[in-house]
Amino acid sequence: MKSIFVSSVTVMLAIAISCFAIASGNSADGDAASELDIKMPDGYRDWTLITVAHEEGKLNDLRAILGNEVAVKAYREGIRPFPDGSIIVRLAWSYDPLEESSSAFGSPQSFVAGAAKNGVQFMIKNSTKYASTGGWRFAHFNNGKRADKAVHDTCFTCHQVARSRDFVFNRYSP
Repeated sequence: MKSIFVSSVTVMLAIAISCFAIASGNSADGDAASELDIKMPDGYRDWTLITVAHEEGKLNDLRAILGNEVAVKAYREGIRPFPDGSIIVRLAWSYDPLEESSSAFGSPQSFVAGAAKNGVQFMIKNSTKYASTGGWRFAHFNNGKRADKAVHDTCFTCHQVARSRDFVFNRYSP
């Protein structure tokens, strides 16, 4: 009688765990979870500035790279690979000539951030959970909504050229 009870409880527990895993979007094999597991962190726009950049070519934008406390500490101390819990965010805006500067100097000379563009991008470090992508989860949001899977699938391919810097393109600008 006792073994039937233990067996029943074990089966019910296994079913409950399976249902929880399916509902939470976790894969049974422990591989990287789907892009649905990433949400935009609260307060990320108040994080510390790591650097700024001007992207040319098709994107042609101004960028601010921000980091949470874990990422910023790693940047400042030169710790590579980045420790788990590091989050880096990229914000981008159009690269617009400042009208007053153009008037004062007779041609565009000063440029400022204009409209937001190319979404908000995050890199989240968890070397175990995201081992298949160098320990990083890449996330892209447009107007607060996750970009589709095809967009996310391109991130790691590009970031492989920065393997020697733990797949991070930018550098800290103190």
